[in-house]
Amino acid sequence: MFQTAVFIRSLACAMVLLPLATWPALAQQNAPTPALTLELNGAQTSDKGCRLTFVVNNSLGAELTKAAFEIALFNEAGVVDRLTVLDFKELPAGKTKVTRFDLAGVDCAGISRILVNHATECAGEGVEPTACLRKLKTAAKSDIAFGM
Repeated sequence: MFQTAVFIRSLACAMVLLPLATWPALAQQNAPTPALTLELNGAQTSDKGCRLTFVVNNSLGAELTKAAFEIALFNEAGVVDRLTVLDFKELPAGKTKVTRFDLAGVDCAGISRILVNHATECAGEGVEPTACLRKLKTAAKSDIAFGM
């Protein structure tokens, strides 16, 4: 009888402690993957040309003191019309930022696709220079295709 009571008590302790022991591993599995998310949110004709609006979220886990990307603009025929660099400047860790760029002499209606060609700058304490492109996720909420 005594051995049964000890066994039941040991089993009850194990049932309580086992989930606690595996919790860190489960929490690690559910942790978000570090990423830099770049969303083309809109393209509007402006008096300067075409105004592109981007929503950027830095979830890399470190502040970016400098982030810039070379993009390629494709025309309606699918031909590269222009290469240009968009400088997003500082991107604080965990922050979402809206940035606009006016592309002089560009007609928004003539852009069929925007391609992120490469990261020209990616700097921050503890940030690998290749992290901005390797961990880049793109999305679009406009009629213009956007990606890598």
